[in-house]
Amino acid sequence: NVVVFDASKNNLNGSIPQELTSLPKLTTLLLDQNQLTGPLPSDIIHWENLVTLNLRQNKLSGQIPDALGRLPVLSQLDLSENQFTGQVPSQLPRLTNLNLSSNHLTGRVPNEFENSAFDTSFLDNPGLCSDTPELNLALCNSTPQRSGKGSSWSVSLITSLVVAAFLMALLATLLIMRLYRKRKQEFDNSWKLISFQRLNFTESDILSSLTEQNIIGSGGYGAIYRCPVDDFGYVAVKKIWNDRKLDQKLKSSFRAEVNALSNIRHTNIVRLLCCISNEESMLLVYEYMENSSLDKWLHKKYNKASNFSSSAAVHHVFLDWPKRLQIAIGVAQGLSYMHHDCSQPIVHRDVKTSNILLDAQFNAKVADFGLARMLLKPGQLNTMSTVIGSFGYIAPEYTQTRRITEKIDVFSFGVVLLELTTGKEANDGDQHLSLAEWAWRHIQIGSNIEELLDKDVMEPSYLDEMCTVFKLGVMCTQ
Repeated sequence: NVVVFDASKNNLNGSIPQELTSLPKLTTLLLDQNQLTGPLPSDIIHWENLVTLNLRQNKLSGQIPDALGRLPVLSQLDLSENQFTGQVPSQLPRLTNLNLSSNHLTGRVPNEFENSAFDTSFLDNPGLCSDTPELNLALCNSTPQRSGKGSSWSVSLITSLVVAAFLMALLATLLIMRLYRKRKQEFDNSWKLISFQRLNFTESDILSSLTEQNIIGSGGYGAIYRCPVDDFGYVAVKKIWNDRKLDQKLKSSFRAEVNALSNIRHTNIVRLLCCISNEESMLLVYEYMENSSLDKWLHKKYNKASNFSSSAAVHHVFLDWPKRLQIAIGVAQGLSYMHHDCSQPIVHRDVKTSNILLDAQFNAKVADFGLARMLLKPGQLNTMSTVIGSFGYIAPEYTQTRRITEKIDVFSFGVVLLELTTGKEANDGDQHLSLAEWAWRHIQIGSNIEELLDKDVMEPSYLDEMCTVFKLGVMCTQ
């Protein structure tokens, strides 16, 4: 189940273990800056999910295997500063980053790499040649020029000066382009992508879409973007703010969300596609949910100026009781999976209507795991020094004991049920009471439950279901 293996910048020696090829889920292998020797393993064809392979600055030798060309999603390959020999494989995949410089490669560079995007990919390989000067290599079919007889001295001088000026201008242009591409490559290489699904986009596709026009909201510690991506339609990207005062909190939130979602596969939990990070920023890339969050529908918080574009919103779909019941069941199934079916139970700790996302068919998915905590053992209690969560959804016993159990989520889920049945918000009780306190007070005094329900959706055929769900919400909050 290993996804990322990073052993770079050590003093490892010997050959690359054959056992590494038996990791079918491996997406990133980083063994650069060691003392490894020998050829690449023979069974690298098993790395069918490998995206990034970095073996730079070792003492590896032998030929670059053609099997690399059969790795379907490989996009970043760095074998520079080794002792590889032979020719560059002609069937390498469509790479976004390639570096084979400072080896002992020979022969002709394959045609697909003969462009300025790879102008630094083959440097310091004396035996390599190219059909284009853009790669800064010897030309494969170059022949010495012979001066013609009978040309006058003045014509030759003028011609030489023109050629020299042209070459100097060309050299200056190439140097500027090389510097620009080197700096761009350094920028791209500073981002580290870890994928949890098979992707048809790169970090560059995501980074180029993080514009102000694509912001659709904010939550937790950062902004949320709606980014267009080929084949996926859209993805949602959470960018965590870069504030040095919050560094540790941000990193904890980032790790919590990645740890909680990276191995979860459930239809009622939002799907984490990948994470992208560097030393300054952290990005989480999710499946895009067309109908945004439940609070916008339940409490009518649409912002017409925002980039949220839902076909349902355009047609003013009404959130009737069948849809609300469907949402309640979906959230319950997602929380049940987290609490009972994960290898380590996961407590969300911030279940609320704004963290319940809706797809095009109004199926609910639990999202925003920035506060999630994994219990070491089922039923084991964890404690926190401070109260974390959202007002109106926090269980009273948690504020007193700081104990973290699945019951925290059960209480918050009960508040969501009360919101679905009454149309009120979590803090919308009478006389400064929360919704949970308000509902319990009415149960104690024997109020008619029908009078407490949302009149916008209450119909005779739905009355029994709505009363049952209301009572369940009260039970969850006691």
